[in-house]
Order: sequence, then C-alpha cells, then structure tokens
Amino acid sequence: MSDVRASERTLRGRPLLTTRYSDELKIFTTATKRNWTIVLIAVTAALPFALERDLVSLLSTVFVFAIGGIGLNILTGYAGQVSLGHAFFLGLGAYTAAVLGGERSGGVVGLGLDMAIWLPLAGLVPALVGLAVAPLAARVRGLYLAILTLGLVFIGEHIFKEADWITGGAGVGRAPAEAVLFGFDLFAAHEILGYQLDRFTVFYYACFVIFVVMAFAARNLARSRFGRAFAAVRDRDVAAEVMGVNLLRTKTLAFAVSSFYAGIAGALLSIIFGRITPENWNLFLSIDFLAVVFIGGLATISGSILGAVFVVMLPKLVEEFSDYVPLTSDVGQGGLFTVFQLQSLLFGVLIVVFLVLEPRGLYGLWVRVRNYFKAWPFSY
Repeated sequence: MSDVRASERTLRGRPLLTTRYSDELKIFTTATKRNWTIVLIAVTAALPFALERDLVSLLSTVFVFAIGGIGLNILTGYAGQVSLGHAFFLGLGAYTAAVLGGERSGGVVGLGLDMAIWLPLAGLVPALVGLAVAPLAARVRGLYLAILTLGLVFIGEHIFKEADWITGGAGVGRAPAEAVLFGFDLFAAHEILGYQLDRFTVFYYACFVIFVVMAFAARNLARSRFGRAFAAVRDRDVAAEVMGVNLLRTKTLAFAVSSFYAGIAGALLSIIFGRITPENWNLFLSIDFLAVVFIGGLATISGSILGAVFVVMLPKLVEEFSDYVPLTSDVGQGGLFTVFQLQSLLFGVLIVVFLVLEPRGLYGLWVRVRNYFKAWPFSY
C-alpha cells in the first residue's frame, strides 16, 4: 500500500510521466488540459453576449471552417494524403442538404425534411463518394494524388453548373436547407431562459454544439488504432504495410471520414452563405481549407481550430486596419492595391512563412511558447 501511495505522489509531482500506454491515449492527458478546455468552452458560450452581431456571425463561420479543417487534417495531416478536392465534397454536402432540407421553388428539387435527417445525410453522401474515389486515390501519392483530387473540383464545378434542377444553375443558384430541428428554427430569433436571442446567436450556438461534438469525435478517432494506422501510413506506408496495416482500407477510411466532415461543413456553410451557387465550390475554397491545415498545424485538432480562426478572421482584421496601410484603397478609389488584393497578398505570404519557418503552424508556435515558460529559467 505504501508503494502505491509513493507512486501516486510521484505521478502527481510529474504530471507528464506516464506508466501505462493507455494514459498517453486519453483525451485529456493532464488535469490542466481538461480544466482549460472547460474554461474555453464556457468563454466561447458566453461570447455572443459581449460581441456585435457581425462578429457573432463571423465566429459561426469559424466553427464551420474548423469542422471542415478537422476533416481535411484527418486526411492530409494524420493520414498523409494531400487533397485539393475538399471544395467538391463541401459542395456535395451543401447540395445534399439543400435537396433534402430545402423547399421546392424555381424548378429546383426540395423535400423540406427536418435537420435531424438532412444534416447526417449531408455527411453520408460525400462519405460514400469518398469511398468510391478512395481506391483510385490509394494507387497514387504525393503530387499525383494532389492532381487527382484537383480534378474532382473541376468535375464537381461542371456537374453543379449543369444539374440546374439541383443547384439552380450557374449564376442563379438556390436557397440552402432550412435549419429547422424538430420544429425549432435554428436560424430565427427566440427567447430562451428569459433572454432574447437573435437568429445569428441561435445559429452560433447550433454551430458551436456541432463543432464540439465533431472535434471530440475526431480526437477520439486520432487516439484509436485507426488513428495510429493513419500515422503509420503517413510516416512510411511500406513499413506500415509490413507491420500489417492494410493500406487500401486505411486510406479509404481516411477519405471517407474526411469527406463526411466536409459534407457537414458544406451544409452549414451554405446556410451562412444564404444562397448557394456552383461558383461557391471552387479551387480557391479548397486552398482556404488547406491554409487552415497548414497554418494551424498538421496532425492536430487544436491546430485546425487555430487555423480556422486565422483564415476567417484575417480578412476582417485587414479591413479594420486597411486605413493605416499606405497605398491601399477601396475598389475604384486608386491606390497601389485594393483591400481584397491586400488580403490575398498577406494570405499567400503568411502561408509561405509558416511552411518555411514553422512547419507545425500556429500550434507549433504555441508549443514553443508553452515549453519556454515550462522550462524557464533554463533554455532547454
């Protein structure tokens, strides 16, 4: 008994020391991580009461981008399969949701089903398409895989433009799905517990809950045997196959899970857009999600969240501080470049900077700062 107590005291004094493999696979390896996660969730839940309406709407977009970024990180960061076709699966999820949950009007199909039906199916349909694409993608890797998935974006754009009975056609578009869950409209004002919440705040909480559920699900997947198989394939696929990892099954699972997350994100993003057109789901959107992964940090759920905050908030910050940047003006007012061009310029420069100087992204910077203060006053 005394030996057990001594061991417990040792572990309390050294919280990062583990004596069992299962301890390293916990969602929260330390009490500090658990407590800070609870604090962050509580603060995020209280933010709508302290922010303006446009910022609340912007944070809803952050949650949706984080969901899509987590999905792409599972494929690219954890499994090592570079994909440029994420926008195709986002669009597929958006139009699946619109057909199942939207209203029939202007010649487009709409079944008007509940969100409890169309939201899971908005993920399942892209996942099934991902299952069909995965055997082809598993045959190639690296640049060839990137080109193969890039082709999905162009194929998807053509299909979306031609299938006007689903999408409304190029330049016209259609309304998204109705965010009605069991009769409760998630995109309308409501009075809850005595508080009057506008429709942006209600939808903010809906996106937040979905984001938290899917983030924890991805964290559980990453620490499971499937997550370890992803990492083995990413690091050295030949060695992984020698150790008994089925490459085709592992890559197929990664594509399916990534496509599922992309479909959910696309369905929610279509509601934020308000009206969706085939032009929404293009290569630039895929690049945005790649930026979420590379700037936030590969193979980390926290990095996907940080990357989503960065990518969504950067245009807002540039717009706010553009008056203090010389040679910048609005469209049609002269100047060396417009605010939109400044956003694109900064976006590209920062991607290059992170890839060269900090490949682990914003999460890597956070780890460096954390380790510095943990080791202070020592330098190692």
